[in-house]
Amino acid sequence: MNFDHLFFVSLSFGKLFYAKLMKKYCNSLGRYERRASCRVRIGNVEIGGGAPVAVQSMTNTDTNDTAASVAQIERIDRAGGPIVRLTAQGPREGENLRNIVAQLRAEGFSTAIVADIHFVPEVAEIAAESVDKVRINPGNYRTSDRRLERLIEKCRTRGVALRIGVNHGSLAKRVFDEWGDTPEGMVVSAMEFLRVCRAEGFDQVVVSMKSSNTRVMVYAYRLLVAAMREEGMEYPIHLGVTEAGNGIEGRVKSAVGIGALLADGVGDTIRVSLTEDPENEIPVAKMLADYFVCREGEFEVAEERFSPFEYRRRATRREGCVGGDQVPVTHSELGEAERSVLIADAVSGNPVAEWRSAILAVDDDTPVVIRRRYEDENFEQLAIKAAADMGVMLLDGLADGIWIDAPQFSAKRVKELELMIMQAARVRFSRTEYIACPSCGRTLYDLQSTLEKIKAATSHLKDLKIGVMGCIVNGPGEMADADYGYVGAAPERITLYRGREIVERNIPQAEAIDRLIALIKADGRWVEPSQNEQRDE
Repeated sequence: MNFDHLFFVSLSFGKLFYAKLMKKYCNSLGRYERRASCRVRIGNVEIGGGAPVAVQSMTNTDTNDTAASVAQIERIDRAGGPIVRLTAQGPREGENLRNIVAQLRAEGFSTAIVADIHFVPEVAEIAAESVDKVRINPGNYRTSDRRLERLIEKCRTRGVALRIGVNHGSLAKRVFDEWGDTPEGMVVSAMEFLRVCRAEGFDQVVVSMKSSNTRVMVYAYRLLVAAMREEGMEYPIHLGVTEAGNGIEGRVKSAVGIGALLADGVGDTIRVSLTEDPENEIPVAKMLADYFVCREGEFEVAEERFSPFEYRRRATRREGCVGGDQVPVTHSELGEAERSVLIADAVSGNPVAEWRSAILAVDDDTPVVIRRRYEDENFEQLAIKAAADMGVMLLDGLADGIWIDAPQFSAKRVKELELMIMQAARVRFSRTEYIACPSCGRTLYDLQSTLEKIKAATSHLKDLKIGVMGCIVNGPGEMADADYGYVGAAPERITLYRGREIVERNIPQAEAIDRLIALIKADGRWVEPSQNEQRDE
C-alpha cells in the first residue's frame, strides 16, 4: 500500500491515530496560531514565513492586449493588490507576458506578475522567462515526462516562484479514476507534485486546493496541511473559493470557505474570486486578511470530538423546528424552541474557538444555536465577518442554527444573510445558487452582464444550482454538481449542460438564456415568479 492509501485509509482508524492526525492539521483548536510555512518571494512580495497574508487578483483582459492588461493590473495594484495573475493559454499569450511586464515596469509599477497555465505545459516554460510566478495545474501534467523538472530548473534560474494549483474540477484522469473528484484525490494530486519539487531541492513553491464547493475546499486544504506536515513540508498556502459568483452572495461564499481556514491559522495569500471587475476583489480579500490578523482568546476544546476532515453532523434531539435531522435554522425561526436549546454566545476575539469549546463540551444531545453581536454599520462588512465566523461551525456540523445579533439592520435583511451563510456552507438551500467563474482572458463572452441576466430570469427559483462559466477550462468540472450549466464554447457561442451531460452545443449566445429556461421548463423544474413569491422571509 502506498503512502496515499495509508494516509487516507488511516482516517477511519482508532481515536489515537485520529488525534495524532488532528495535530498534523492544527496545533490547537483552542487558540489562534499561524501555521508555520517557509518564505517564498514573488517579485517584491514575500508570502509565508510569518509575513502578513497577501491579497491578489486576476485580470479578465485578453493577454494579447498589452495596453488593456497593463491598465487593469495598475487598477488592481492601486486598489491594494500587489500580486496579479494573467492567463496564458497558448504560446502567443505566454510570449506577450514579456511585453506586459516591460510596460508595467516602465510605468513605475512593481506589481508581482503571475502566469496562469492550463492545458499546454510548454507555455509555462515560456512564461517563466518573464513573470514572477507560474501557476500550473497538475491535471495537465504527467510526472513521468520530466516537464515539471524542466520548469523547476527554469524557475530556479530566474528566481521565479511556482504554484501547484489543484482544481476540484480538473484532476488528472489517473487520479480521478482512483479517487474521484474528492478532497482526497485533490491532496494526492498536490502531494505527487510537491514531492517532485522537494526532490529537486526547490522550495519556492505555493500550493492551492480550489473548489466552488466550500465543504470540499475546506476539507481538501485541511487534509493537505496534515499530509504535508506528515512529510515535513512547510510550503505556503494560497486560499480561494472558485466560482463564488457576485454581489453579497459571492462575498459570503468566499468568506465562509476562506474564513474557515484563516480561523485556524491556515493561509498565506488569498484571492476572492468574484464575477465582477477584478479590482473589486481586493477590498474583500483585505477585509478578510485584516479580520484574522489577531484572534485573542484561548479555550479548552475536546478535540477528540471534532472531525476536521469530513462532514459529521453533531447528533442532537429534535426540539420543535431545531435539531435532529432538520436543517439548521435562522434565529427568527426558533420560536418556542429557544427555551429548549443552548444559545452559545461568542464574546471573545476568537469566536470559532469559543464556540468549539462550548459545543464540544456538551455531553448530551441538546441542539446548539450560535450567536454573536456585530456592531458594523456597513452591511457588506457585517456579512463578511459573520460568514467568516459562523460558516465554519456549519461546515463542521456543530451548529443547529445561527443568530446574527445586528439590530442596526432590518430583521428581514439579517435573516436573508443567515440563510445565505447556510447555503454557502451547504447545509440549507433556500434560493438558486450560481456557480459563476470570475472571468479571465479565456472567457468567451461578457460574463458579468450574462450572469446578471441569468439571475434576473431564474433567481426566483428554489433549490437549483446553475453554473455560469466562461470557458471549458474548469467549467464542466467545477460545476459538476450543478443542475444546469451555461458554458462558453467559442466566441459568442454557448453549450448548455444538464448536470454533466451536454444538452445543446455551440448555440448562439443571443438564444442561450431562453434555451436554458426552456430546458428547465422541460424538466418540470420551472415555476412562474408569481407562484414562488413566498420565499423564506
